[in-house]
Amino acid sequence: MESTLINLVIQALAGAAGGAGTGKTVPNLSLGGPADAIAGAIGGGVVGQILASAFGVADAAGIDIASLARDIVGGGIGGAIVVSIIGAIRNAVGR
Repeated sequence: MESTLINLVIQALAGAAGGAGTGKTVPNLSLGGPADAIAGAIGGGVVGQILASAFGVADAAGIDIASLARDIVGGGIGGAIVVSIIGAIRNAVGR
């Protein structure tokens, strides 16, 4: 249980960073600084949990390097994807 919670926190933090990075690099998809981070954290947690289910979770003994890398990469990509999708939808509706 503790390792799952730690994984979720890592995924959410990586997602927040991915969402904020996407907002900075693609300004027309940005939702605003805090909203980019919040949407990214949600996306990072969701995509990270999907990847954890697909590829297996860490041992009960603790977190290894592979699961840590999976959580960071999956969370960051998930956060970037969610911010991009929400920004694109917002731009399409706003027209």
